[in-house]
This record gives sequence, structure tokens and C-alpha cells, in this order.
Amino acid sequence: MANPAVALSKNAYAYEELRRQILTGDIPQGSVLNQAQLAQEIGVSTTPLREALRRLAAEGLVQLESHRDARVASLTADEARDLYVIRENLDPLAAGLAAESRTPADIANIQAALEQLTPLHDAADLGAMTVHREFHRAIYNASHNPLLIGILEGLWDKADRYRQIGLQSQKDSEKDRIRVQEEHIQIADAVVAGDAIRAREIMHRHVVGSLGRRAISVLATR
Repeated sequence: MANPAVALSKNAYAYEELRRQILTGDIPQGSVLNQAQLAQEIGVSTTPLREALRRLAAEGLVQLESHRDARVASLTADEARDLYVIRENLDPLAAGLAAESRTPADIANIQAALEQLTPLHDAADLGAMTVHREFHRAIYNASHNPLLIGILEGLWDKADRYRQIGLQSQKDSEKDRIRVQEEHIQIADAVVAGDAIRAREIMHRHVVGSLGRRAISVLATR
């Protein structure tokens, strides 16, 4: 059986594995990362591990405290609230611009991503979270606004950690899962139809009912 570290390249494998452990909570928030020990556990040398830590720090998942020390970034109600405010304003903006600017290729990407979507049942289901990201990425890309796309993309991993908190605190009911799926369909339909007002409206409703918003109250009571 092939070594996954070789198949991906050691740098990429170290990044993907460490990111996975942080997003699933296998490495809890606030944990100090012993680089030598972690490199041994993952099966790489410290050089690709340090490169992975630099990438994760740029994404806000890790804090580099010195040349040797790193810590998994803590989750706070204030940051959850800040992320929510950004998404409440920028996601609808992206959806509205997408409705105005989408191309046939964008429409094909949105519809393909929509077909792959599955409900988020469990906080450890990174596969479902990945296809959820791909749908929103297709909407963002259809806006054809590179600065806006960069902001929203740059915050996605950080936001995913708060979605995990939301799922861990309370699993979505079947009614919630149906609502979220219907919102995705309505967002896609509005963008494809070129209805910017409706695209913004449905996306705003989608963000208001999001797991990220649920995480705010969860963390505020801790």
C-alpha cells in the first residue's frame, strides 16, 4: 500500500493531515504543538511540518508563538461573531454579483456542486463539509470579483471550525437539513436565473440560520 505522505508530497500531506486533525477537533483548540513529536506521529520530518504550520497560521488555524512553538488557535464568541457579521454582509453580496455576472461555465459549476451536496450530519464529516465549501466557492467565483472571493475563501477554514462547534452542540434536525438543502437550491436557481435581489435575500437567510451563528451562543455561555 502506497505511503500517503509520498503520494501527496510530504509538504502537502503534512498540511492536509494537520488541517484535518484541527478541523475535526482531534487536536483541540489551544493545544501546544510539539513539532518533533507531531512530525513523528504524522510520519514526516520537521521541515514539511514547519511549512504546514506556516500555511495553517496564514489561514488562522494556528498561532506561531516563536521559532519552535505553535499553538492551535482558540475559538471565541467574539471571533465567531466577527465571522458571522462578515458573512452576513459579504455572502449575500457575492450571491447578488454572481446573479449579475455568471457565465455558462459558472452555471455548470454551480449545478455540478449542487448535485454533490449532502447534509452535514456529523462534526467529523469533512467530506460533507468539503462539498458544502465547493458549492459556496462556485457562487463566490461566479461573482467575478477577485478581492471579494479572496476574502471569503481566506476565512472559510476558520469558519469551518465554528461550524464544527455548532454541530457538536446540537445536531441538525431533519427539518433543519431540509431547510438548508432547499436554501442551497434556491440560491442556485436565483443565480442561474440572474435574479440578484432574490439571490441576496436567500443567501442572507441562509447565513442567518447557519451553524456559525449557532456557535456564537454556544461559546458565549462557556
